[in-house]
Amino acid sequence: MKTLLKAQTIVRYLNQGKVYYGIVEDNEIIQLSGDFIEVVNNDLRYDGVRVKYSDVKILEPVSPSKIVNFGWTYADHAKETGGTANLCEPFLFLKPTSSLIPDQGDIILPPTNLTKQVELEGEVALIIGKRAKDVKEEEALDYVFGCTIFNDVTARDLTKSDPQFTRGKGFDTFGPLGPCIVKGIDPTNLKIVTSLNGEVVQEGNTNQMSLSIPFLISWISQVMTLEPGDVLATGSPSGSCSMNSGDTVVVEVDNIGKLTNYVK
Repeated sequence: MKTLLKAQTIVRYLNQGKVYYGIVEDNEIIQLSGDFIEVVNNDLRYDGVRVKYSDVKILEPVSPSKIVNFGWTYADHAKETGGTANLCEPFLFLKPTSSLIPDQGDIILPPTNLTKQVELEGEVALIIGKRAKDVKEEEALDYVFGCTIFNDVTARDLTKSDPQFTRGKGFDTFGPLGPCIVKGIDPTNLKIVTSLNGEVVQEGNTNQMSLSIPFLISWISQVMTLEPGDVLATGSPSGSCSMNSGDTVVVEVDNIGKLTNYVK
């Protein structure tokens, strides 16, 4: 067995009925023998197996215990959806893990008797690498294993009518995540571009957030313990808009790649 010293781009995928983690190298994946915890601890072992990226099914990059969402972290998005960007503490909600779908997965619109306005929200998501409780802000980024892409699909009519966001955010398939985790990039300066059917509808940068990412990590770690593999979605820039059946949504983030999903 050979030990790899460094991983940059990591995917979780299905190959011949088994789930693996692997390191992306050009159009191939170096298949790892360990689980997520072993990957986090840099115990990156493989036995020489390489598979073509196109020959396997890419899954959500983690199987988290929870998906933590920070809302209204961009002032313009807060304004367009009827909120206000808070400069003291974030607006917080959770999405169920049953909402997750991978890159190339289908976003299934609920029946119109449940919601008539489903919108996209392209975001940067952080993947936690080690248990975090009462983390100091200056040490917060040490708890981030890497970054990925998230689409916080939202039933906007329900988030406007309900007293809290659980129903409007929590439908099955309302959490596209992936396609990979990228290590070694600065999450505080990443450009986000979301396209709907090839037309750019959102464009922003995490450096425009009203609250810093280290602050968010520190703040939430005082509320709940973060476990390895947990997802922290950092909020969406302005431009959220409705999706309809037949649409294709692409969220692209610098240095990570593209998350593509199909609306049905």
